Amino acid sequence: MTTFLIGLVILFVGGALYGKFCEHVFHPDDRQTPAYRLEDGVDYVPMKSWKNSLINLLNIAGTGPILGPIQGILFGPIAFITIPIGCVIGGAMHDYFSGMLSLRNDGEQMPALVRRFTNKGVFNIYNIFVTLLMFLVGAVFIYTPGDIAATQLFGFSGAVDAPSTWIIYAVIFVYYLAATVFPIDKVIGKIYPIFGAILLFSAIGVFIGLFTKGYQLDNFTGLIGQDHFIPVFFITVACGILSGFHSTQTAIIARSVNSEKEGRMTFYNMMILEGFIAMIWAAAAMGAYNGGLAEVGKTGATAVVGIVAKDMLGSVGGFLAILGVIVLPITSGDTALRSARLMIADWLHIDQKDYKKRLGLSAIIFAVVAVVLYWSKSNPNGFTILWRYFAWSNQTIALFALAIITIYLIENRGGLYFLIPLLPGMFYAFVTFSFICNAKIGFNIPWGIAYVLGAVFALAYAGITIWSGKKRAAANPIKADA
Repeated sequence: MTTFLIGLVILFVGGALYGKFCEHVFHPDDRQTPAYRLEDGVDYVPMKSWKNSLINLLNIAGTGPILGPIQGILFGPIAFITIPIGCVIGGAMHDYFSGMLSLRNDGEQMPALVRRFTNKGVFNIYNIFVTLLMFLVGAVFIYTPGDIAATQLFGFSGAVDAPSTWIIYAVIFVYYLAATVFPIDKVIGKIYPIFGAILLFSAIGVFIGLFTKGYQLDNFTGLIGQDHFIPVFFITVACGILSGFHSTQTAIIARSVNSEKEGRMTFYNMMILEGFIAMIWAAAAMGAYNGGLAEVGKTGATAVVGIVAKDMLGSVGGFLAILGVIVLPITSGDTALRSARLMIADWLHIDQKDYKKRLGLSAIIFAVVAVVLYWSKSNPNGFTILWRYFAWSNQTIALFALAIITIYLIENRGGLYFLIPLLPGMFYAFVTFSFICNAKIGFNIPWGIAYVLGAVFALAYAGITIWSGKKRAAANPIKADA
């Protein structure tokens, strides 16, 4: 339990200090935000600060900070230290600067920011890559909440040939369509406070249960568990540490923020809360394994959710806690598909003020997601393959955001501030490239060679990013309030 408590101190104290530092580096001011300057009643809509923060939390926190840490805790209690450190200096920093860059540049989606700070070639690669990621996210975040609802809430089989499975999927699909097409304040802005209350009950209930139920949590005595902690752990546990998907979501909320000075709460601190959720479920899983409630390697992550919730909170409280877990992916899946619509519309210059054009574009996106969902459900190994590609691509997308943050800081802040995003960027360049080199879903190269290739890629990533930043800085004088 001591290691877990130390991790929480690192998370909250470190988050408070480093969040303030990141805010100082970016230097938010009183300029008019895109929500007012470009208000259109659909995507650019001013909303209250607490609502923006809550929506952003629900947008970024899918099943990742639950299922990922449940699997990641198999590496041992080092997860209680790695998660908070990574969240403070990696994930929360990534989310803050991504959101603030969008806010500072007319609420631009991440593809537009990539083009602004890099070039057309990188922009095209990113756009194709991130659109595919949004499709994967949409499919994953229909699959996982649908199956948890079917098996843990209603007691259905969740089988591919069960009508109940597809009825539940259809209900989620209908909600996603409404959240994708209608103005952000009409659906998401109205229903998210309810979802938020359920989420908070779930998270706080499980946190209290760790102590009242006396769950045994191991302390860190050295790295144990599976081999190749780096990179495997950091692919397994994305949300809660660092997730590239988040940069696509902060841009949505950047279009409804009232003041730049709300950015630290809306972007940075909400990622710290996601890290807290990840810590809670990592601890709950360890306690369940140590207490014999679940078997390592035999009890699936979704089953662990149900076991923990019902053991800690009883049948009624457990039902609400599981509902809170279901809320997380649903409130990420809806905005993933919404951001897919926005990014494709921006890319192809499709006017989104026209309802028919929004609906037509959404229909195409949903058709693709439906095909991916059906394939992954019908294929015995479909979801495993889907999840692995999702996890890897999720982390790879972060490299683009960290690169443009680095370039921005070189151009506009000078000094060594660019190391804030560059060092995490180099680390994840090594993680993602060495992982895909070795993985069976990748190139199946032996670990020794994969590590060398990962190191080379990380150095190349740093070199190209710094060169790009210095090139822009040479062409433009440093602007203290850029």
